Amino acid sequence: MSQLVYFQAMIPILERAMESQYEVICRVAQHMADVIAADHLIYVFGAGHAALVAEELCYRAGGLVPIVPIFAPGLTTTVRPLTLETKMERLSGYAGLLLEEFGITGDDMLIVHSNSGCNAVAVELAEGARERGILVVALTSIAHSQSVPSRHSRGRKLMDVADYVIDNCGIPGDALVEFEGFPLRTGATSTVVGAALLNAAVVETVRILLERGLEPPVFRSANLDGSEEHNKQLMRRYSGRLTYL
Repeated sequence: MSQLVYFQAMIPILERAMESQYEVICRVAQHMADVIAADHLIYVFGAGHAALVAEELCYRAGGLVPIVPIFAPGLTTTVRPLTLETKMERLSGYAGLLLEEFGITGDDMLIVHSNSGCNAVAVELAEGARERGILVVALTSIAHSQSVPSRHSRGRKLMDVADYVIDNCGIPGDALVEFEGFPLRTGATSTVVGAALLNAAVVETVRILLERGLEPPVFRSANLDGSEEHNKQLMRRYSGRLTYL
């Protein structure tokens, strides 16, 4: 069977990630279930394209209602000029403002996605959260992180300051497809694999909550009949706490 070049390169990365990260995903899902069962929130942060994973998990058909994305000004792909985002995620001190304004507590949970794991905002956000007693999960590429210097003031990387590290099994530089005679790689994997890993954690969380006899707070697709009232009831339950509403 013929296969597109990207799929030939990407599917082995995805398979490796799902096999090697099984245990950590299960442990993270247990904590996610604990947080939701106790009526608290799960926050997700990423800068630049890493923020796409935060967007994937919030207000999503089949997704968990109490997942809150941290969409920081200047750190999404909507900023113009887009090159500003690259500079902003290296800015020391910004993470402290995010922690303060979003009001994350020690009863909540924080997932930080950064493929390189070396930029100041992601590292300081995880570092500051742990200092506040917040459980921190890092989603990163260990291979990439180990291959580059840290931009953190004390040389730390995201994987150094998290309670749990989920490895997306990507290569340094993210893109992995090579063509003969062309010096650059194409076809990034971090968003595809990262979204798959965290969706797997969401599904495991739902399974765990059901095993505990609890009804998981899951969004129904807005494009299915009967979804509006279902979703409104769930959002009323978390009224005033979901910053994306």
